[in-house]
Parts: sequence; C-alpha cells; structure tokens
Amino acid sequence: MADDLSWTAPPSTLLRPGPDFDLSTFDRGGKPGFEGDKKDGQALTAQRGELLSELQERLFAHGRAGGEKSVLLVLQGLDTAGKGGIVRHVMGMVDPQGVALASFGVPTPEELRHHFLWRIRRELPKPGRIGVFDRSHYEDVLVARVDNLVDEEVWRKRYATINRFERTLVERGTTVIKVALMVSHQEQGLRLLERLDRPDKHWKYSTNDITTRKKWDDYQEAYAEVFRRTNTDVAPWHVIPADRKWYSRLAVTELVAQALIDLNLSWPRPRWRVDTQRRALLATMEPDSIPSDVEREELLEEVTDAEESFRDLVEQAVESTGATPDEVEESDETSNGKKKSADKKSGKKKGSDQKSGKKSDKKKSSGKKSGKSSDKKAKKSASKAKK
Repeated sequence: MADDLSWTAPPSTLLRPGPDFDLSTFDRGGKPGFEGDKKDGQALTAQRGELLSELQERLFAHGRAGGEKSVLLVLQGLDTAGKGGIVRHVMGMVDPQGVALASFGVPTPEELRHHFLWRIRRELPKPGRIGVFDRSHYEDVLVARVDNLVDEEVWRKRYATINRFERTLVERGTTVIKVALMVSHQEQGLRLLERLDRPDKHWKYSTNDITTRKKWDDYQEAYAEVFRRTNTDVAPWHVIPADRKWYSRLAVTELVAQALIDLNLSWPRPRWRVDTQRRALLATMEPDSIPSDVEREELLEEVTDAEESFRDLVEQAVESTGATPDEVEESDETSNGKKKSADKKSGKKKGSDQKSGKKSDKKKSSGKKSGKSSDKKAKKSASKAKK
C-alpha cells in the first residue's frame, strides 16, 4: 500500500513558509500534501526508514573516507510539540553511531559568559554525521525575547548573525534542515494533561509549563518573526503541523531522506589496492575455509542486487514526493501566490509523461531482477552440487 502513496508536492517545498505565510491561520491539525491516513503514513515512514538507513550509512562512510559533508536537523517547537518523538521514531531508524544529538536548555553560567553561538558551535556535526538539535540557537531569539532575558536591541541583531552563521555552515558542507513543529493550543493542553494524569509521564512535566503556556501569543509572534527574518534560500524553514504526530514524523523523515538523496553520495573508493590486500589476507587463511569462485560470484551478485534495490527505493521516494523539476518549479510559484502560466501547465504534462516512462522502465528493471533471481538460484544449486 505504501508504494502507491504520494505527495501532491515535494514536502521540502510544500512546508516552506512563503512571503504571505500567516502563522495565526496555520492549520496545526492538517496534513498538507499527503493523501493518506494515519495507517498509510506510518507504513510509508517505515518504508522510508529502510532508505534513510542506507543513505545515512553512505554519509557515514563518506566522512570516514575524508569527505566534508554533514547534515544538521534543527528541531524547534513549544513543549509537547513532538521534538523528542522525532528523535526516537525518525532518527531511531538509522545507525546511532552516525547521529550526534544535542539538546539546548537554559544556558549554564559558563555558556552565558560566551557569545550565544558558542555552545552551538561546540555541538555541530562532524563530517559524515547527522547532527540533531533538540531546540537550538533559535532559543536566543525566542525565549530571550519573550522572557526579556536581553534587551530588544540585542536579540534583534541576532537574526542577521544567525543567517550569516548558517550560510557559513552550508558553504563548509553542512546541509541545514530547519523544522518548526507547530502544535495547537488545545492539543498542547491535552498533552500536558496526559502527563499529569499518567504516573509514567510525570517526569516529562515541569511546573514551568503552565507559565510558558500563558505566554502563548507572545511565542506565536516570536516564531512568526523568526520565519520572516531567517527563512533563507540556503537554510529554509519547514513549518510542520504537529497535532498529528504520525504526520510530523513522516514529514521530517521525507525531508531528511530528500536532503541525503540530494547529496548523491556513492560508496567511497579505497585508498589501497583491493587485490593486494585480498592476497595478503588469503595467505593467513586455511585453504578449506576460503570461499569458492562460485560463492564469491554469488556474493558480488548480492551486492549488485542490493545496489539496485537501493536505487529503486530512491526512485520511489522521488516519485512519491513529486520531486521532478517541472513540479518543483510549479509548486514554488503556487506557494508564492503567483498565477500558473500556460508554459508551466505544459511542463507539468511533460513531467507526467516522464513519470510514465519511469514506471515503464521500472517494470523492465523488475523483469531483469526476476531473471537474475532465477540465475542466482541455479548457481546456488550448482554450488551445492559441487560441495
């Protein structure tokens, strides 16, 4: 079922606030762009998890081989918005050794003695890693503003500082994915009430939650200005409705997967000769334990099949999000409130034709795989017969 699901536009474009974005009318309970229900969303998230895991391993290998690419996922949102759930359910689908999680709460006395970005820079992801910020440098233009921790002149200057900081990160090889999880006032109240009514959730509750909740309007105003002032081309914001946890988790999964796909990373080539190292290793092994030529060929075929499966997953992800050049361009115009032109409509039809061609090619590829699978079984039988 998950294979048939699709988005009406790429989430990376659909969830980005345009110049006319109005947070006060934003539907926190919506599921923009996704045509399925909760069950469908959870199934698609699980399917994307397989792709996400493979993409993350390639990024990690890239870093180990001396590459400079990394990814930074910034999670912002009020209490109960689901930041922790994103960490557990989305980043939990990848190898933890390739993920660096950092949470930013009230600054410590040491942190207060430094520039507000000092503690942020210390937690930036190393090459090959996915860094996840549970809250971030944006606390210094949100909490600092609402609670009057610094003068207005100070926090207003920070917008430009943040933009320069993020631009530098991107120039140095870090893909920045900024996510704002927007929960409704009513849903936040229900989630806080659940924490009070469930003994196993008491640890999540803070007596400050009510104090912060009473400042709801101030925080909405602060977030709205953050989107206006720091939604840049190099590090855009993605504003995600958070009342449906399954939807926000799916949306973030798609954003991270697409960012990794865009890096277009392949397995790094070794800096040593494979044949030389293989001969040296074989010299240390018992002859009877060395795999036969047939077994080695089977292993190489498995690697080839795995690579083809990976390419199929990438193709499915790109097709289901509608991330073809024509549709992305058209979605950009729609989000900016511009009128569609006849050329764009023609382009969309062309994109549709391209999709049909892709699906046809995919069927051919599937047929090839079936043939390979049969050949593989025959070779395995031959190998067993020899043994």
